[in-house]
Amino acid sequence: MDSDDLQVFQNELICCICMNYFIDPVTIDCGHSFCRPCLCLCSEEGRAPMRCPSCRKISEKPNFNTNVVLKKLASLARQTRPQNIKSSDSICVLHEETKELFCEADKRLLCGPCSESPEHMAHSHSPIGWAAEECREKLIKEMDYLWKIDQETRNNLNLETSTFHSLKDYVSVRKRIITIQYQKMPIFLDEEEQRHLQALEREAEELFQQLRDSQDVRNVSARTDLAQMQKPQPVNPELTSWCITGVLDMLNNFRVDNALSTEMIPCYISLSEDVRYVIFGDEHLSAPTDPQGVDSFAVWGAQAFTSGKHYWEVDVTLSSNWILGVCRDSRTADANFIFLISSKTSNHYSLSTNSPPLIQYVQRPLGRVGVFLDYDNGSVSFFDVSKGSLIYGFPPSSFSSPLRPFFCFGCT
Repeated sequence: MDSDDLQVFQNELICCICMNYFIDPVTIDCGHSFCRPCLCLCSEEGRAPMRCPSCRKISEKPNFNTNVVLKKLASLARQTRPQNIKSSDSICVLHEETKELFCEADKRLLCGPCSESPEHMAHSHSPIGWAAEECREKLIKEMDYLWKIDQETRNNLNLETSTFHSLKDYVSVRKRIITIQYQKMPIFLDEEEQRHLQALEREAEELFQQLRDSQDVRNVSARTDLAQMQKPQPVNPELTSWCITGVLDMLNNFRVDNALSTEMIPCYISLSEDVRYVIFGDEHLSAPTDPQGVDSFAVWGAQAFTSGKHYWEVDVTLSSNWILGVCRDSRTADANFIFLISSKTSNHYSLSTNSPPLIQYVQRPLGRVGVFLDYDNGSVSFFDVSKGSLIYGFPPSSFSSPLRPFFCFGCT
Protein backbone atom coordinates (compact mmCIF):
# COMPACT_ATOMS: atom_id res chain seq x y z
CA MET A 1 0.00 0.00 0.00
CA ASP A 2 1.57 3.26 -1.11
CA SER A 3 1.54 6.36 1.06
CA ASP A 4 -1.47 7.90 -0.68
CA ASP A 5 -3.59 4.80 -0.21
CA LEU A 6 -2.41 4.56 3.38
CA GLN A 7 -3.43 8.15 3.98
CA VAL A 8 -6.89 7.51 2.50
CA PHE A 9 -7.25 4.42 4.70
CA GLN A 10 -6.18 6.32 7.81
CA ASN A 11 -8.61 9.14 7.03
CA GLU A 12 -11.46 6.63 7.16
CA LEU A 13 -10.48 5.92 10.77
CA ILE A 14 -10.77 9.57 11.86
CA CYS A 15 -13.86 10.98 13.62
CA CYS A 16 -15.17 14.05 11.80
CA ILE A 17 -16.06 15.68 15.13
CA CYS A 18 -12.78 15.48 17.08
CA MET A 19 -10.58 14.93 13.97
CA ASN A 20 -8.67 12.14 15.75
CA TYR A 21 -8.66 8.37 15.40
CA PHE A 22 -11.90 6.81 16.62
CA ILE A 23 -12.27 6.09 20.32
CA ASP A 24 -15.01 3.55 20.98
CA PRO A 25 -16.61 4.17 17.55
CA VAL A 26 -20.34 3.66 16.94
CA THR A 27 -22.18 3.58 13.59
CA ILE A 28 -25.60 5.22 13.53
CA ASP A 29 -28.67 4.58 11.35
CA CYS A 30 -27.43 6.55 8.34
CA GLY A 31 -24.11 4.64 8.24
CA HIS A 32 -21.79 7.36 9.53
CA SER A 33 -19.46 6.58 12.42
CA PHE A 34 -18.33 8.74 15.32
CA CYS A 35 -16.57 8.39 18.63
CA ARG A 36 -19.15 7.52 21.24
CA PRO A 37 -18.03 10.39 23.54
CA CYS A 38 -18.20 12.86 20.65
CA LEU A 39 -21.69 11.70 19.69
CA CYS A 40 -22.84 11.90 23.30
CA LEU A 41 -21.54 15.45 23.61
CA CYS A 42 -23.36 16.43 20.40
CA SER A 43 -26.62 14.97 21.66
CA GLU A 44 -26.34 17.03 24.85
CA GLU A 45 -27.26 20.10 22.87
CA GLY A 46 -30.84 19.08 23.56
CA ARG A 47 -32.20 18.83 20.04
CA ALA A 48 -34.66 15.97 19.73
CA PRO A 49 -34.74 13.76 17.81
CA MET A 50 -30.98 13.35 17.35
CA ARG A 51 -29.59 14.17 13.90
CA CYS A 52 -26.40 12.87 12.31
CA PRO A 53 -23.62 15.49 12.67
CA SER A 54 -22.56 14.79 9.06
CA CYS A 55 -25.70 14.34 6.94
CA ARG A 56 -28.31 15.71 9.43
CA LYS A 57 -30.57 12.70 8.98
CA ILE A 58 -32.71 11.79 11.97
CA SER A 59 -31.48 8.82 14.00
CA GLU A 60 -34.31 6.89 15.64
CA LYS A 61 -32.23 4.64 17.90
CA PRO A 62 -31.12 6.28 21.16
CA ASN A 63 -28.36 3.75 21.90
CA PHE A 64 -25.74 2.22 19.59
CA ASN A 65 -23.36 -0.70 19.89
CA THR A 66 -19.61 -0.32 19.49
CA ASN A 67 -18.31 -1.00 15.96
CA VAL A 68 -15.71 -3.59 17.02
CA VAL A 69 -13.90 -3.84 13.66
CA LEU A 70 -13.56 -0.07 13.34
CA LYS A 71 -12.37 0.14 16.93
CA LYS A 72 -9.56 -2.39 16.32
CA LEU A 73 -8.43 -0.67 13.13
CA ALA A 74 -8.36 2.74 14.84
CA SER A 75 -6.38 1.27 17.72
CA LEU A 76 -3.79 -0.21 15.36
CA ALA A 77 -3.53 3.07 13.48
CA ARG A 78 -2.80 4.93 16.70
CA GLN A 79 -0.16 2.43 17.77
CA THR A 80 1.67 2.46 14.41
CA ARG A 81 1.67 6.19 13.85
CA PRO A 82 4.92 7.99 14.57
CA GLN A 83 5.11 9.59 18.00
CA ASN A 84 5.70 13.27 17.38
CA ILE A 85 6.62 14.12 20.95
CA LYS A 86 8.63 17.31 21.01
CA SER A 87 8.40 18.06 24.68
CA SER A 88 11.61 18.21 26.67
CA ASP A 89 10.00 15.87 29.16
CA SER A 90 10.05 13.09 26.53
CA ILE A 91 13.90 12.99 26.50
CA CYS A 92 15.69 11.18 29.30
CA VAL A 93 18.13 13.59 30.92
CA LEU A 94 20.40 10.77 32.09
CA HIS A 95 20.67 8.77 28.85
CA GLU A 96 19.52 11.43 26.34
CA GLU A 97 17.19 8.95 24.71
CA THR A 98 13.47 9.21 23.91
CA LYS A 99 11.13 7.85 26.54
CA GLU A 100 9.18 5.22 24.61
CA LEU A 101 8.16 2.88 27.45
CA PHE A 102 5.59 3.20 30.20
CA CYS A 103 6.22 1.78 33.68
CA GLU A 104 3.00 0.25 35.01
CA ALA A 105 4.17 0.32 38.62
CA ASP A 106 5.40 3.92 38.80
CA LYS A 107 3.12 5.28 36.06
CA ARG A 108 6.13 6.98 34.43
CA LEU A 109 7.63 7.25 30.93
CA LEU A 110 11.03 5.60 30.62
CA CYS A 111 13.73 5.25 28.03
CA GLY A 112 15.21 1.83 27.22
CA PRO A 113 18.26 2.00 29.55
CA CYS A 114 16.14 3.29 32.44
CA SER A 115 13.71 0.36 32.10
CA GLU A 116 16.67 -2.05 32.53
CA SER A 117 17.99 -0.31 35.65
CA PRO A 118 17.68 -2.07 39.03
CA GLU A 119 15.02 0.47 40.04
CA HIS A 120 12.65 -0.55 37.23
CA MET A 121 13.90 -3.96 36.13
CA ALA A 122 11.26 -5.89 38.10
CA HIS A 123 8.40 -3.66 36.88
CA SER A 124 6.13 -4.29 33.91
CA HIS A 125 6.74 -2.06 30.91
CA SER A 126 4.80 -1.50 27.70
CA PRO A 127 5.19 0.67 24.61
CA ILE A 128 3.64 4.10 24.89
CA GLY A 129 1.07 3.29 22.17
CA TRP A 130 -0.18 0.18 23.95
CA ALA A 131 -0.25 1.94 27.32
CA ALA A 132 -2.19 4.81 25.80
CA GLU A 133 -4.75 2.36 24.39
CA GLU A 134 -5.22 0.72 27.78
CA CYS A 135 -5.71 4.12 29.40
CA ARG A 136 -8.21 5.04 26.71
CA GLU A 137 -10.15 1.82 27.38
CA LYS A 138 -10.31 2.60 31.08
CA LEU A 139 -11.37 6.17 30.37
CA ILE A 140 -14.01 4.96 27.92
CA LYS A 141 -15.47 2.63 30.56
CA GLU A 142 -15.48 5.40 33.13
CA MET A 143 -16.99 7.83 30.64
CA ASP A 144 -19.65 5.29 29.70
CA TYR A 145 -20.51 4.77 33.36
CA LEU A 146 -20.59 8.53 34.02
CA TRP A 147 -22.64 9.03 30.87
CA LYS A 148 -25.23 6.53 32.06
CA ILE A 149 -25.34 8.19 35.48
CA ASP A 150 -25.71 11.56 33.78
CA GLN A 151 -28.53 10.27 31.58
CA GLU A 152 -30.32 8.74 34.58
CA THR A 153 -29.92 12.02 36.45
CA ARG A 154 -31.26 13.97 33.48
CA ASN A 155 -34.18 11.57 33.09
CA ASN A 156 -34.95 11.85 36.82
CA LEU A 157 -34.76 15.62 36.65
CA ASN A 158 -37.01 15.67 33.60
CA LEU A 159 -39.42 13.34 35.35
CA GLU A 160 -39.39 15.49 38.50
CA THR A 161 -39.88 18.62 36.41
CA SER A 162 -42.77 16.98 34.59
CA THR A 163 -44.20 15.78 37.91
CA PHE A 164 -43.80 19.27 39.38
CA HIS A 165 -45.74 20.91 36.55
CA SER A 166 -48.32 18.11 36.55
CA LEU A 167 -48.79 18.41 40.31
CA LYS A 168 -49.00 22.20 40.04
CA ASP A 169 -51.73 21.91 37.42
CA TYR A 170 -53.51 19.24 39.45
CA VAL A 171 -53.44 21.40 42.60
CA SER A 172 -55.03 24.26 40.65
CA VAL A 173 -57.73 21.96 39.29
CA ARG A 174 -58.34 20.40 42.70
CA LYS A 175 -58.65 23.83 44.31
CA ARG A 176 -61.39 24.68 41.84
CA ILE A 177 -63.13 21.33 42.44
CA ILE A 178 -63.00 21.73 46.22
CA THR A 179 -64.23 25.32 45.98
CA ILE A 180 -67.16 24.20 43.83
CA GLN A 181 -68.03 21.43 46.29
CA TYR A 182 -67.95 23.80 49.24
CA GLN A 183 -70.07 26.26 47.30
CA LYS A 184 -72.61 23.49 46.83
CA MET A 185 -72.72 22.64 50.55
CA PRO A 186 -74.57 25.78 51.74
CA ILE A 187 -77.16 25.24 49.01
CA PHE A 188 -77.54 21.59 49.98
CA LEU A 189 -77.69 22.40 53.70
CA ASP A 190 -80.16 25.25 53.09
CA GLU A 191 -82.45 22.81 51.30
CA GLU A 192 -82.04 20.28 54.10
CA GLU A 193 -82.73 22.99 56.67
CA GLN A 194 -85.98 23.93 54.94
CA ARG A 195 -87.08 20.29 54.79
CA HIS A 196 -86.16 19.89 58.46
CA LEU A 197 -88.09 22.98 59.54
CA GLN A 198 -91.13 22.07 57.44
CA ALA A 199 -91.17 18.54 58.86
CA LEU A 200 -90.86 19.98 62.38
CA GLU A 201 -93.79 22.30 61.79
CA ARG A 202 -95.96 19.47 60.45
CA GLU A 203 -95.03 17.18 63.32
CA ALA A 204 -95.59 19.90 65.92
CA GLU A 205 -98.99 20.75 64.44
CA GLU A 206 -100.02 17.09 64.69
CA LEU A 207 -98.97 17.02 68.34
CA PHE A 208 -100.78 20.29 69.04
CA GLN A 209 -103.92 18.85 67.45
CA GLN A 210 -103.66 15.70 69.57
CA LEU A 211 -103.30 17.83 72.69
CA ARG A 212 -106.30 19.97 71.70
CA ASP A 213 -108.37 16.87 71.01
CA SER A 214 -107.51 15.35 74.39
CA GLN A 215 -108.63 18.58 76.12
CA ASP A 216 -111.80 19.04 74.08
CA VAL A 217 -114.75 18.07 76.35
CA ARG A 218 -117.37 20.22 74.65
CA ASN A 219 -119.20 17.22 73.27
CA VAL A 220 -119.13 15.24 76.51
CA SER A 221 -122.21 17.00 77.98
CA ALA A 222 -124.20 16.25 74.85
CA ARG A 223 -123.69 12.54 75.13
CA THR A 224 -126.47 10.61 76.85
CA ASP A 225 -124.85 7.21 76.75
CA LEU A 226 -122.07 7.42 79.36
CA ALA A 227 -121.00 3.90 78.48
CA GLN A 228 -119.85 5.19 75.13
CA MET A 229 -117.52 7.68 76.72
CA GLN A 230 -113.85 6.83 76.36
CA LYS A 231 -111.14 7.98 78.66
CA PRO A 232 -108.75 10.30 76.73
CA GLN A 233 -105.33 8.77 76.14
CA PRO A 234 -102.38 10.87 77.28
CA VAL A 235 -100.36 12.45 74.48
CA ASN A 236 -96.59 12.01 74.46
CA PRO A 237 -95.28 15.23 72.88
CA GLU A 238 -92.03 13.89 71.46
CA LEU A 239 -90.50 15.34 68.30
CA THR A 240 -88.39 13.40 65.82
CA SER A 241 -84.64 13.94 65.96
CA TRP A 242 -83.57 14.79 62.42
CA CYS A 243 -80.07 14.04 61.18
CA ILE A 244 -77.91 17.03 60.22
CA THR A 245 -75.70 16.05 57.30
CA GLY A 246 -71.98 16.11 58.08
CA VAL A 247 -72.29 17.47 61.60
CA LEU A 248 -70.45 14.57 63.25
CA ASP A 249 -67.69 14.68 60.64
CA MET A 250 -67.20 18.34 61.45
CA LEU A 251 -67.28 17.78 65.21
CA ASN A 252 -64.76 14.95 65.04
CA ASN A 253 -62.19 17.47 63.84
CA PHE A 254 -62.18 18.74 67.44
CA ARG A 255 -62.41 15.33 69.11
CA VAL A 256 -60.81 14.88 72.53
CA ASP A 257 -59.82 11.29 73.27
CA ASN A 258 -60.31 10.05 76.84
CA ALA A 259 -62.01 13.28 77.86
CA LEU A 260 -63.24 11.70 81.11
CA SER A 261 -60.96 10.10 83.66
CA THR A 262 -61.49 6.51 84.77
CA GLU A 263 -61.86 7.50 88.44
CA MET A 264 -65.51 7.19 89.57
CA ILE A 265 -66.43 9.08 92.74
CA PRO A 266 -69.66 8.57 94.75
CA CYS A 267 -71.54 11.81 94.30
CA TYR A 268 -74.70 13.58 95.45
CA ILE A 269 -76.03 16.28 93.12
CA SER A 270 -78.54 18.75 94.49
CA LEU A 271 -80.84 20.06 91.77
CA SER A 272 -82.20 23.58 91.99
CA GLU A 273 -85.92 24.12 92.63
CA ASP A 274 -86.66 25.33 89.12
CA VAL A 275 -84.85 22.39 87.52
CA ARG A 276 -86.73 19.93 89.76
CA TYR A 277 -90.01 21.57 88.77
CA VAL A 278 -89.23 21.18 85.07
CA ILE A 279 -88.40 17.50 85.54
CA PHE A 280 -91.12 16.45 87.99
CA GLY A 281 -93.79 19.11 87.46
CA ASP A 282 -96.41 19.50 90.19
CA GLU A 283 -95.04 16.43 91.93
CA HIS A 284 -91.63 17.95 92.45
CA LEU A 285 -92.28 18.51 96.16
CA SER A 286 -92.81 14.81 96.73
CA ALA A 287 -90.08 13.73 94.33
CA PRO A 288 -86.75 12.61 95.76
CA THR A 289 -84.31 15.44 96.26
CA ASP A 290 -81.71 13.38 94.44
CA PRO A 291 -83.22 11.99 91.25
CA GLN A 292 -80.14 9.87 90.82
CA GLY A 293 -80.87 7.92 94.02
CA VAL A 294 -78.27 7.12 96.62
CA ASP A 295 -76.07 5.10 94.28
CA SER A 296 -74.71 7.85 92.05
CA PHE A 297 -71.21 8.20 90.71
CA ALA A 298 -69.49 11.10 88.99
CA VAL A 299 -66.57 11.24 86.59
CA TRP A 300 -64.69 14.47 85.90
CA GLY A 301 -62.57 15.28 82.90
CA ALA A 302 -58.86 14.69 83.07
CA GLN A 303 -58.29 18.08 81.41
CA ALA A 304 -59.84 21.50 81.97
CA PHE A 305 -60.37 23.77 78.94
CA THR A 306 -59.77 27.51 78.84
CA SER A 307 -60.02 28.14 75.09
CA GLY A 308 -60.68 26.53 71.72
CA LYS A 309 -63.20 23.98 70.45
CA HIS A 310 -63.50 20.50 71.98
CA TYR A 311 -65.75 17.51 71.29
CA TRP A 312 -66.16 14.24 73.18
CA GLU A 313 -68.70 11.42 73.45
CA VAL A 314 -70.14 9.53 76.42
CA ASP A 315 -71.98 6.20 76.37
CA VAL A 316 -75.24 6.48 78.38
CA THR A 317 -76.57 3.05 77.42
CA LEU A 318 -76.39 1.45 80.87
CA SER A 319 -78.23 4.15 82.84
CA SER A 320 -81.59 5.87 82.61
CA ASN A 321 -80.63 8.58 85.10
CA TRP A 322 -77.64 10.66 84.21
CA ILE A 323 -76.25 14.18 84.04
CA LEU A 324 -73.84 15.12 81.28
CA GLY A 325 -72.08 18.36 80.41
CA VAL A 326 -69.39 20.69 81.69
CA CYS A 327 -68.67 22.20 85.07
CA ARG A 328 -66.32 24.77 86.47
CA ASP A 329 -62.95 23.40 87.38
CA SER A 330 -64.05 22.12 90.77
CA ARG A 331 -64.89 18.75 92.28
CA THR A 332 -67.28 19.99 94.89
CA ALA A 333 -70.90 18.92 95.01
CA ASP A 334 -72.17 22.47 94.58
CA ALA A 335 -70.08 23.21 91.47
CA ASN A 336 -71.86 25.12 88.74
CA PHE A 337 -72.90 23.00 85.78
CA ILE A 338 -74.08 23.36 82.20
CA PHE A 339 -75.75 20.05 81.64
CA LEU A 340 -78.21 17.75 79.91
CA ILE A 341 -80.11 15.55 82.33
CA SER A 342 -82.03 12.31 81.81
CA SER A 343 -84.41 11.21 84.57
CA LYS A 344 -86.84 8.32 84.96
CA THR A 345 -89.88 8.65 87.26
CA SER A 346 -92.79 6.20 87.30
CA ASN A 347 -91.78 4.70 83.96
CA HIS A 348 -91.71 8.17 82.44
CA TYR A 349 -88.50 9.47 80.95
CA SER A 350 -87.67 13.14 81.05
CA LEU A 351 -84.91 14.91 79.18
CA SER A 352 -84.09 18.46 80.19
CA THR A 353 -81.39 21.12 80.39
CA ASN A 354 -80.52 23.88 82.83
CA SER A 355 -79.51 27.54 82.41
CA PRO A 356 -82.43 28.14 82.05
CA PRO A 357 -84.34 24.93 82.97
CA LEU A 358 -85.98 23.61 79.82
CA ILE A 359 -87.61 20.28 79.09
CA GLN A 360 -86.49 18.75 75.80
CA TYR A 361 -89.37 17.35 73.70
CA VAL A 362 -87.11 15.15 71.59
CA GLN A 363 -86.39 11.45 71.60
CA ARG A 364 -84.12 10.41 74.44
CA PRO A 365 -80.65 9.24 73.26
CA LEU A 366 -80.11 5.55 73.93
CA GLY A 367 -76.47 5.19 72.89
CA ARG A 368 -73.72 7.77 72.83
CA VAL A 369 -74.18 11.47 73.49
CA GLY A 370 -71.73 13.96 71.99
CA VAL A 371 -70.76 17.17 73.79
CA PHE A 372 -69.30 20.11 71.87
CA LEU A 373 -67.70 22.93 73.83
CA ASP A 374 -66.87 26.12 71.96
CA TYR A 375 -65.14 27.98 74.76
CA ASP A 376 -64.26 31.13 72.82
CA ASN A 377 -67.87 31.60 71.64
CA GLY A 378 -69.29 30.57 75.02
CA SER A 379 -71.52 27.75 73.76
CA VAL A 380 -72.20 24.11 74.64
CA SER A 381 -74.17 21.70 72.40
CA PHE A 382 -75.38 18.12 72.81
CA PHE A 383 -75.81 15.59 69.99
CA ASP A 384 -77.39 12.16 69.58
CA VAL A 385 -74.48 10.31 67.98
CA SER A 386 -76.45 7.34 66.63
CA LYS A 387 -78.79 9.68 64.74
CA GLY A 388 -76.36 12.47 63.97
CA SER A 389 -78.93 14.92 65.33
CA LEU A 390 -78.89 17.93 67.61
CA ILE A 391 -80.44 17.52 71.06
CA TYR A 392 -79.90 21.05 72.32
CA GLY A 393 -77.49 23.93 71.99
CA PHE A 394 -77.08 26.53 74.72
CA PRO A 395 -77.16 30.12 73.49
CA PRO A 396 -73.74 31.81 73.34
CA SER A 397 -72.59 33.36 76.58
CA SER A 398 -69.23 34.16 78.12
CA PHE A 399 -67.00 31.77 80.05
CA SER A 400 -64.65 33.27 82.61
CA SER A 401 -63.22 30.17 84.28
CA PRO A 402 -61.82 26.79 83.18
CA LEU A 403 -64.44 24.19 82.24
CA ARG A 404 -64.04 20.47 82.79
CA PRO A 405 -66.07 17.59 81.23
CA PHE A 406 -68.50 16.03 83.70
CA PHE A 407 -70.66 12.91 83.78
CA CYS A 408 -72.82 11.68 86.65
CA PHE A 409 -74.92 8.53 86.47
CA GLY A 410 -77.18 6.58 88.82
CA CYS A 411 -77.48 2.81 89.16
CA THR A 412 -80.84 1.60 87.80
